[in-house]
Amino acid sequence: MGRRRRGSQNPYRRADRFTQRAHAEGYAARSVYKLTEIQRRFQPLRRGGRVVDLGCSPGSWWRYAAQIVGPGGIVVGVDIDEPQTSPGPLILRSVLEVTPGEVHAALGGAADVVLSDMAPRTTGDTFGDHVRQLELARSALQLALALLRPGGAFVCKVFDGEEAPSFVTELRRCFGRVKRVRPEAVRQRSREFFVVATGFTPPPDRSPEAAARRAPPDA
Repeated sequence: MGRRRRGSQNPYRRADRFTQRAHAEGYAARSVYKLTEIQRRFQPLRRGGRVVDLGCSPGSWWRYAAQIVGPGGIVVGVDIDEPQTSPGPLILRSVLEVTPGEVHAALGGAADVVLSDMAPRTTGDTFGDHVRQLELARSALQLALALLRPGGAFVCKVFDGEEAPSFVTELRRCFGRVKRVRPEAVRQRSREFFVVATGFTPPPDRSPEAAARRAPPDA
Protein backbone atom coordinates (compact mmCIF):
# COMPACT_ATOMS: atom_id res chain seq x y z
CA MET A 1 0.00 0.00 0.00
CA GLY A 2 1.39 3.43 -0.92
CA ARG A 3 2.15 6.01 1.74
CA ARG A 4 -0.30 8.82 2.28
CA ARG A 5 0.85 12.39 2.61
CA ARG A 6 1.57 13.43 6.16
CA GLY A 7 -1.44 15.08 7.70
CA SER A 8 -3.83 13.79 5.05
CA GLN A 9 -6.97 11.93 6.04
CA ASN A 10 -8.36 8.99 4.16
CA PRO A 11 -11.83 10.17 3.03
CA TYR A 12 -13.02 6.55 2.90
CA ARG A 13 -12.43 6.10 6.64
CA ARG A 14 -14.35 9.13 7.84
CA ALA A 15 -17.29 8.26 10.04
CA ASP A 16 -20.64 9.18 8.56
CA ARG A 17 -24.23 8.21 9.28
CA PHE A 18 -23.81 4.86 7.54
CA THR A 19 -20.69 4.06 9.56
CA GLN A 20 -22.45 5.03 12.78
CA ARG A 21 -25.51 3.00 11.84
CA ALA A 22 -23.37 -0.05 11.03
CA HIS A 23 -21.71 0.15 14.44
CA ALA A 24 -25.07 0.54 16.15
CA GLU A 25 -26.56 -2.45 14.30
CA GLY A 26 -23.51 -4.67 14.80
CA TYR A 27 -22.26 -4.83 11.21
CA ALA A 28 -18.53 -4.90 10.52
CA ALA A 29 -18.70 -2.30 7.73
CA ARG A 30 -20.94 0.41 6.33
CA SER A 31 -20.91 -1.34 2.94
CA VAL A 32 -23.85 -3.46 4.12
CA TYR A 33 -26.19 -0.58 3.31
CA LYS A 34 -25.23 -0.77 -0.36
CA LEU A 35 -26.55 -4.31 -0.40
CA THR A 36 -29.65 -3.49 1.66
CA GLU A 37 -30.64 -0.86 -0.90
CA ILE A 38 -30.02 -3.26 -3.78
CA GLN A 39 -32.14 -5.86 -2.00
CA ARG A 40 -34.93 -3.37 -1.36
CA ARG A 41 -35.02 -2.31 -5.01
CA PHE A 42 -34.36 -5.57 -6.85
CA GLN A 43 -34.77 -8.41 -4.31
CA PRO A 44 -32.08 -10.73 -5.70
CA LEU A 45 -31.88 -12.58 -2.37
CA ARG A 46 -34.74 -14.93 -1.50
CA ARG A 47 -35.71 -17.03 1.49
CA GLY A 48 -34.10 -20.47 1.29
CA GLY A 49 -31.68 -19.41 -1.45
CA ARG A 50 -28.14 -20.54 -2.15
CA VAL A 51 -25.74 -17.60 -2.26
CA VAL A 52 -22.02 -17.09 -2.85
CA ASP A 53 -20.31 -14.00 -1.39
CA LEU A 54 -16.99 -13.42 -3.17
CA GLY A 55 -14.53 -11.30 -1.20
CA CYS A 56 -16.72 -11.73 1.87
CA SER A 57 -14.40 -10.15 4.49
CA PRO A 58 -15.08 -8.35 6.83
CA GLY A 59 -18.47 -10.07 6.71
CA SER A 60 -21.23 -7.46 6.52
CA TRP A 61 -22.65 -8.59 3.17
CA TRP A 62 -22.31 -12.22 4.23
CA ARG A 63 -24.18 -11.67 7.47
CA TYR A 64 -26.97 -9.68 5.82
CA ALA A 65 -27.40 -12.24 3.04
CA ALA A 66 -27.59 -15.04 5.62
CA GLN A 67 -30.33 -13.15 7.45
CA ILE A 68 -32.35 -12.85 4.24
CA VAL A 69 -32.03 -16.49 3.09
CA GLY A 70 -32.73 -17.74 6.62
CA PRO A 71 -32.00 -21.15 8.13
CA GLY A 72 -33.30 -22.95 5.05
CA GLY A 73 -30.74 -21.26 2.82
CA ILE A 74 -26.96 -21.10 2.70
CA VAL A 75 -24.35 -18.41 2.04
CA VAL A 76 -20.81 -19.52 1.20
CA GLY A 77 -18.09 -16.94 1.75
CA VAL A 78 -14.86 -16.81 -0.26
CA ASP A 79 -11.93 -14.63 0.77
CA ILE A 80 -8.20 -14.79 1.39
CA ASP A 81 -8.78 -12.93 4.69
CA GLU A 82 -10.74 -14.33 7.61
CA PRO A 83 -13.90 -12.23 8.15
CA GLN A 84 -15.07 -10.97 11.52
CA THR A 85 -18.20 -13.09 11.27
CA SER A 86 -18.83 -16.43 9.55
CA PRO A 87 -22.55 -17.20 9.20
CA GLY A 88 -21.88 -20.06 6.79
CA PRO A 89 -19.18 -22.17 5.11
CA LEU A 90 -15.96 -20.25 4.43
CA ILE A 91 -13.40 -20.96 1.70
CA LEU A 92 -10.13 -19.26 2.66
CA ARG A 93 -8.81 -18.84 -0.85
CA SER A 94 -8.21 -16.00 -3.24
CA VAL A 95 -11.08 -15.52 -5.66
CA LEU A 96 -8.43 -15.66 -8.40
CA GLU A 97 -7.50 -19.19 -7.29
CA VAL A 98 -10.70 -20.83 -6.04
CA THR A 99 -12.37 -23.27 -8.43
CA PRO A 100 -16.07 -23.57 -9.26
CA GLY A 101 -15.94 -27.16 -8.02
CA GLU A 102 -14.81 -26.08 -4.55
CA VAL A 103 -17.57 -23.51 -4.28
CA HIS A 104 -20.24 -25.83 -5.67
CA ALA A 105 -19.30 -28.54 -3.16
CA ALA A 106 -19.57 -26.09 -0.25
CA LEU A 107 -22.85 -24.71 -1.59
CA GLY A 108 -24.44 -28.11 -2.12
CA GLY A 109 -26.10 -27.16 -5.38
CA ALA A 110 -26.53 -24.42 -7.94
CA ALA A 111 -26.17 -20.83 -6.79
CA ASP A 112 -29.23 -18.62 -6.88
CA VAL A 113 -27.13 -15.49 -6.42
CA VAL A 114 -23.44 -14.60 -6.66
CA LEU A 115 -22.37 -11.42 -4.84
CA SER A 116 -19.11 -9.52 -5.26
CA ASP A 117 -18.13 -6.36 -3.40
CA MET A 118 -14.46 -6.88 -4.26
CA ALA A 119 -12.02 -4.02 -4.80
CA PRO A 120 -8.23 -3.85 -4.95
CA ARG A 121 -6.11 -1.74 -2.64
CA THR A 122 -6.29 1.61 -4.40
CA THR A 123 -3.09 3.44 -5.31
CA GLY A 124 -4.33 6.82 -6.50
CA ASP A 125 -3.73 5.81 -10.13
CA THR A 126 -7.31 6.15 -11.35
CA PHE A 127 -6.93 4.10 -14.53
CA GLY A 128 -4.73 1.47 -12.92
CA ASP A 129 -7.17 1.02 -10.04
CA HIS A 130 -10.02 0.78 -12.55
CA VAL A 131 -8.25 -1.95 -14.51
CA ARG A 132 -7.31 -3.93 -11.40
CA GLN A 133 -10.85 -3.77 -10.07
CA LEU A 134 -12.26 -4.97 -13.38
CA GLU A 135 -9.92 -7.96 -13.22
CA LEU A 136 -11.61 -8.89 -9.94
CA ALA A 137 -15.07 -8.22 -11.39
CA ARG A 138 -14.34 -10.45 -14.39
CA SER A 139 -13.03 -13.20 -12.10
CA ALA A 140 -16.29 -12.95 -10.16
CA LEU A 141 -18.26 -13.13 -13.41
CA GLN A 142 -16.43 -16.27 -14.54
CA LEU A 143 -17.32 -17.98 -11.28
CA ALA A 144 -20.91 -16.79 -11.58
CA LEU A 145 -21.19 -18.20 -15.11
CA ALA A 146 -20.05 -21.59 -13.81
CA LEU A 147 -22.11 -21.63 -10.60
CA LEU A 148 -25.45 -19.93 -11.25
CA ARG A 149 -28.64 -21.82 -11.94
CA PRO A 150 -30.72 -20.70 -14.94
CA GLY A 151 -32.60 -17.57 -13.89
CA GLY A 152 -30.04 -16.70 -11.19
CA ALA A 153 -28.65 -13.27 -10.30
CA PHE A 154 -25.23 -11.60 -10.12
CA VAL A 155 -24.51 -8.46 -8.07
CA CYS A 156 -21.05 -6.97 -8.59
CA LYS A 157 -19.09 -3.85 -7.72
CA VAL A 158 -17.43 -2.00 -10.62
CA PHE A 159 -15.09 1.00 -10.66
CA ASP A 160 -16.36 3.32 -13.38
CA GLY A 161 -14.00 4.06 -16.24
CA GLU A 162 -13.45 3.58 -19.94
CA GLU A 163 -13.59 -0.23 -19.78
CA ALA A 164 -16.73 -0.45 -17.61
CA PRO A 165 -19.18 -0.36 -20.57
CA SER A 166 -17.54 -3.44 -22.12
CA PHE A 167 -18.03 -5.32 -18.84
CA VAL A 168 -21.72 -4.38 -18.80
CA THR A 169 -21.97 -5.59 -22.40
CA GLU A 170 -20.47 -8.94 -21.35
CA LEU A 171 -23.19 -9.28 -18.73
CA ARG A 172 -25.97 -8.60 -21.23
CA ARG A 173 -24.93 -11.66 -23.22
CA CYS A 174 -25.95 -13.98 -20.37
CA PHE A 175 -28.48 -12.03 -18.28
CA GLY A 176 -31.93 -10.90 -19.31
CA ARG A 177 -31.80 -7.69 -17.28
CA VAL A 178 -28.72 -5.66 -16.29
CA LYS A 179 -28.99 -2.49 -14.22
CA ARG A 180 -26.32 -0.02 -13.14
CA VAL A 181 -26.96 1.11 -9.57
CA ARG A 182 -25.20 3.63 -7.36
CA PRO A 183 -26.57 3.09 -3.82
CA GLU A 184 -26.88 6.03 -1.47
CA ALA A 185 -24.22 4.53 0.83
CA VAL A 186 -21.54 4.86 -1.87
CA ARG A 187 -19.29 7.73 -0.84
CA GLN A 188 -19.62 10.85 -2.96
CA ARG A 189 -15.99 10.79 -4.12
CA SER A 190 -16.04 7.10 -5.00
CA ARG A 191 -16.12 5.95 -8.63
CA GLU A 192 -17.88 2.71 -7.78
CA PHE A 193 -21.24 1.52 -8.94
CA PHE A 194 -22.92 -1.88 -8.89
CA VAL A 195 -24.34 -4.03 -11.63
CA VAL A 196 -27.44 -6.02 -10.77
CA ALA A 197 -27.86 -8.74 -13.39
CA THR A 198 -30.88 -11.06 -13.26
CA GLY A 199 -32.44 -13.72 -15.46
CA PHE A 200 -29.27 -15.74 -16.08
CA THR A 201 -29.04 -17.92 -19.19
CA PRO A 202 -26.09 -20.35 -19.13
CA PRO A 203 -23.63 -19.74 -21.98
CA PRO A 204 -23.64 -22.27 -24.84
CA ASP A 205 -20.13 -23.45 -23.97
CA ARG A 206 -21.08 -24.50 -20.44
CA SER A 207 -20.78 -28.28 -20.37
CA PRO A 208 -23.98 -30.40 -20.28
CA GLU A 209 -22.65 -32.10 -17.14
CA ALA A 210 -22.28 -28.75 -15.38
CA ALA A 211 -25.71 -27.58 -16.53
CA ALA A 212 -27.33 -30.78 -15.26
CA ARG A 213 -25.52 -30.65 -11.94
CA ARG A 214 -26.56 -27.06 -11.38
CA ALA A 215 -30.16 -27.23 -12.54
CA PRO A 216 -32.74 -25.68 -10.20
CA PRO A 217 -33.90 -28.07 -7.43
CA ASP A 218 -37.49 -27.96 -8.71
CA ALA A 219 -36.56 -28.62 -12.34
